[in-house]
Amino acid sequence: MSLATIFRVRGKLKPHAPLAPLVWFKSGGAAEWLFEPADRDDLVEFLRDLPSDVPVMALGLGSNLIVRDGGVPGAVVRLGKPFAKVEQVDATTIKCGGGASGILVSSAARDAGTAGLEFLRSIPGTVGGFVRMNGGAYGREVKDVLVEAEVVLRSGEVRTFATEELGYTYRHSNLPEQSIVVSATFRGEPGEPAAIQAEMDRIAASREASQPLRSKTGGSTFKNPLPKKAWEVVDAAGCRGLQQGEAQVSQKHCNFLLNLGSATSADIEALGEEVRLRVRQHSGVELEWEIQRVGISADHANRKRGEQLK
Repeated sequence: MSLATIFRVRGKLKPHAPLAPLVWFKSGGAAEWLFEPADRDDLVEFLRDLPSDVPVMALGLGSNLIVRDGGVPGAVVRLGKPFAKVEQVDATTIKCGGGASGILVSSAARDAGTAGLEFLRSIPGTVGGFVRMNGGAYGREVKDVLVEAEVVLRSGEVRTFATEELGYTYRHSNLPEQSIVVSATFRGEPGEPAAIQAEMDRIAASREASQPLRSKTGGSTFKNPLPKKAWEVVDAAGCRGLQQGEAQVSQKHCNFLLNLGSATSADIEALGEEVRLRVRQHSGVELEWEIQRVGISADHANRKRGEQLK
């Protein structure tokens, strides 16, 4: 496949682009193609003209993501600065690009005197990711503040989804597969910027005290098996500090996995599966991955290359 010969784009289209530098774990293989669109129309044209059998995946800040060591077939779409803008709609409503970070969104809301979005400060990702996954923290979720999301479907069609159309449940939405969230509108309530900042500071301090933020990690690994917390069942199963290669369950917060240096994505994923096994054996709880695992294994990629050389 040579996408460069199919059509031209105004953004950046790179073949065999390493993804490890772009994800928090700093591990994993390359994207077959990495596309950073210049704007929404550039993305629309790219997806419209892309052969339908080429898979598409969105990439935000690279948190909550394991890219397997064999890389990601097809096209990875990364929304950069053109999609990181935030604008005030009215006194309580802001519209954000799909590439805007949670910190940027909450800070813009503070400046506008819009309260209720402070929790987005603690979500380590972009609007596109936490809209898709109904991201949440500190008692609130995206579904509580989202008005609507503008989405480019895999076909290149642009659609706007109201919150009630997204079928939100815990860390899940019914957004179509391979679609890209290009913007979202959030609504809060009137507030004083100083009080909003104080709440953001409280959230930041709480995260700093309880989570290994300065490590190569992926954020929360498993969904909470409600009403229990994931870290509680992981800790009870004796997995705090458990290690495989240079992948480790964090001593500070055992729902976080760490890359201690040169762990492969296979090491990290295998450690997560070992944790799931031990928790199942200890308490009968079936932990579900919250971190997204994408791409193919190194063995699979090597077999594929071998078949192509025959």
